[in-house]
Amino acid sequence: MDHLARRDLFAVMGALAALGSVTESAQAAEAAALGKSKVFKFAELPVLKLSNGGEQRRVLQGQLTTGEAIEMHETVLPAGQMPHPPHKHINSEIVIMQTGAVEFIDEDGTATKIGPGDIIFTASNRMHGMKNTGSEAASYIVVSVGEKPMKKG
Repeated sequence: MDHLARRDLFAVMGALAALGSVTESAQAAEAAALGKSKVFKFAELPVLKLSNGGEQRRVLQGQLTTGEAIEMHETVLPAGQMPHPPHKHINSEIVIMQTGAVEFIDEDGTATKIGPGDIIFTASNRMHGMKNTGSEAASYIVVSVGEKPMKKG
């Protein structure tokens, strides 16, 4: 995927606008100039190859002026793969589907089919998971907001 669809871009921008301005954090050494408004050109984001055959583009990581940590990335998940086993963490997440088909597994183990344009909200400390159930790669954007920065393993 060479660029974000206009509807996806507006969804992401709306989510970020609702969260407030971003300021630089000591934990976000990789994210430059978070104290200012910034455009992140998709084609210029470094591509990280994942062990499951997927790819990730990290957009930003830092701290909001209201004190919450924020992390945002785009992931391409190969057919039949999971990004990781079901888990929970302190941060809340918004997942915006761009392409493909995934199954979202909520805290009760209920699986819901998700496709392009669908948005997932995962509350803090609630079990959740995801699996690409389609025949092609799926791509999605994750916006994570919480009290502490997400750890990158």
